Amino acid sequence: MSAMKGWAFALVVIFSVLLSWSIPRGESERAFLSFSSHEPLVRVVYLASADEGQDFFMEMTDSVATNIGYDFYHDTCPEAETIVRSMMAQIYSQHKNVSAQLLRLFFHDCFIQGCDASVLLDHSNGNKNHSIEKQAVPNKTLKGFDKIDQIKEVLENVCPAVVSCADILALATRDGVVLAGGPFYPLVTGRRDSARSYYDEAMAEIPKPDDNITQTLHLFSLRGFTDRETVSLLGGHNIGKIGCEFIQSRLHNFRGTGKPDPTVSPSFFNEMRVFCEDNGNKKSSQGSPMAAPTAGMSEKPAGRGMPYFQQLSSSVSSGAGFDTHYYQSLLRGRGLLFADQQLMANERTARLVRAYASDD
Repeated sequence: MSAMKGWAFALVVIFSVLLSWSIPRGESERAFLSFSSHEPLVRVVYLASADEGQDFFMEMTDSVATNIGYDFYHDTCPEAETIVRSMMAQIYSQHKNVSAQLLRLFFHDCFIQGCDASVLLDHSNGNKNHSIEKQAVPNKTLKGFDKIDQIKEVLENVCPAVVSCADILALATRDGVVLAGGPFYPLVTGRRDSARSYYDEAMAEIPKPDDNITQTLHLFSLRGFTDRETVSLLGGHNIGKIGCEFIQSRLHNFRGTGKPDPTVSPSFFNEMRVFCEDNGNKKSSQGSPMAAPTAGMSEKPAGRGMPYFQQLSSSVSSGAGFDTHYYQSLLRGRGLLFADQQLMANERTARLVRAYASDD
C-alpha cells in the first residue's frame, strides 16, 4: 500500500471510529462519558481496519448497541442518506469550501464528548443563560451551521422528527469529503442529539494552533489516539484554508512574546505577511489545529486564509484536495500553523510525515 493510500486509509478508519461515537444521553450518559473521554480507541481502530467493527459495537452497553447501526433509518426515513448526499452535491456545486467547513465543524463536535451535535446548540438544556460551545473561543469561527440547517429542513419535510442532527452532520461531512476528492467510508447511524452544550470542555480541550508537539499529542492521546492517528487526522488540513488570524500570531506575537515565531524562515515569513497582513492587526489565535479552513478567532472573521496547496513549489506535483501536499509542506518547513510544523519536531511523528509525504 502506497504512503498516500496508507494515509487515506488511516484517515477513513479514524473518521469511521469518530463517527461511531453515538451514545444516547440520559440513562447511558455515564457510559458515554467514560467511553468518549477515557477509553483508548486503538483497539477500536484495529477492529475497524480488520472489518470487524460489529464486534466492537456488540461490546458496548446494550443501550448503546441498540441505538446505532448501518442503514438505521431504513424503515423510518429510507431516503435519508440519499437526501443528504443530494443536498451536499447541490451545496458543494456553489460552495466548494463547504467540505472543509463541515470537516472542521464535525471535528470540533466529536472531540468534545463525542459526536452528539452539541456544537450546534443555541442553548444548553433549555437554559439560554448557560454558555454554549458555539461561544467557546476555538469555536467562534466555525462555519457550516447554515448548511446543516438547509439539509435538516429538507429532511424534516420528508421525515419529520426522525433524523438526528448528529447523523446529518456525520453524513454531510462524509459526503463533503468524497466531493473534495477524499475516500468514501461507510457510516453507522442512529446517533441521538445532545440537549447539553459543553462550553468549559470546549474551551479547555480543543487543540490550539500554537500548541507544541507535546501538548498536541497529549490532547489527542486523552481520546485514545496514537501518534499515527494524530498525524493522519491533522492531514485533514489538505483541504480548505488556514485562516489568517490563526497565522498572525506567528508573524507578530508568537506565544505572547511580542515577537515573530523564530522557527519560520525569512522567505516563508514574508509570504505569510503578503497573504495575511491586516493593517497591523496583531490578534492572537487560540483555535484548533484540526481542519481550520476559516478565519481566526475574532467575533468577525477576516475571511482571508492560506491553503497548504499554494505552499508547494511548481516542481511538486499536487492536487488541491486529498493528496500529500500537506505533508510535503511540513518536510519543507512550511507548516502554516506552529502545531502543524511541530509534527517535524518529534522523531516518531516526523517519521510518519515522511512516510505519508513520500508517494503521491
